[in-house]
Amino acid sequence: MTTQRRSAETPRPGATLGEAVTALGSARAAWRDRQPRGRAAAMFPSRGAVERIVELLAEALYPRRLGLQRIAPADEDRFVAAKLAAAFTELEREVDRELGYWQAEASAAFDSDQAATIVRLFAGTLGDIRRLVDSDVEAAFLGDPAAGSTDEILVCYPGAIASLHHRIAHQLHGLGAPIVARMISELANERTGIDIHPGATIGERFFIDHGTGVVIGETAIVGHGVRLYQHVTLGARSPLGAARRNPRERYARHPIVGDDVVIYAGATILGRVTIGAGATIGGNVWLLADVPPGGVVVQPEADLLAPSAGHALRDTLVQAVV
Repeated sequence: MTTQRRSAETPRPGATLGEAVTALGSARAAWRDRQPRGRAAAMFPSRGAVERIVELLAEALYPRRLGLQRIAPADEDRFVAAKLAAAFTELEREVDRELGYWQAEASAAFDSDQAATIVRLFAGTLGDIRRLVDSDVEAAFLGDPAAGSTDEILVCYPGAIASLHHRIAHQLHGLGAPIVARMISELANERTGIDIHPGATIGERFFIDHGTGVVIGETAIVGHGVRLYQHVTLGARSPLGAARRNPRERYARHPIVGDDVVIYAGATILGRVTIGAGATIGGNVWLLADVPPGGVVVQPEADLLAPSAGHALRDTLVQAVV
């Protein structure tokens, strides 16, 4: 077989290294021209640094479990102080980068110590964060007969991992660091498949069983003692006939879920609907309306066919596929 060589005169497809660099430069310039003035040159928070911050905070919150340390009681506060000092130093730097990024859109200059103020205020929430996560872990232990211990839940359960990330992210979001907060929520999403926007408000004793595929939107309000199963969505819905909104406009667009509500796997609840306290939402329900307290929403029961009818239906379906 004769190997045909490409003629020297035939141009090669694609681009040279220099041409690729030039094309990317043109694309960058076009993108930056469409961004607010000054933003392109601003620093941006580092995902790697934010991940380290969360690890340090988790170790400080739970030194004997997530800190992976054998710590004598007399040394525990010293260990926590060291972890927090490292976390606060990195957090202040990343928040300062975020503020520099938002400065391009601000009408006035931020205070020079604003990042330090945010970190100081965040430090004041750590006791509440610990108590909330404790309540979530206890709710999981009471609600899941398969759980062997609260420590197992804290270390292993995706719902507890997502809860810890959300409790941290929610405080930072409210204090004025939404990008850092969103990075924290996405770290939890990567680990667990649970997507909770840091703006969502969630009460104590929150339990996500199994967890994969759960989505909770930015303006959702979830009460105390709520239990969700996998693939539950608390999502947004544009009102019928409403004018098109600007994508940056913020408005209440996610559900309100009352205390002690149970929502089973695959349920999708959309819009600013209210689920009353103590209600139960069945699996795979598509819900766009309010539910009164104590209400139960389920799909129609599946038909149970006699064996002969079931075999006939199976044969019909097989023939249709073939």
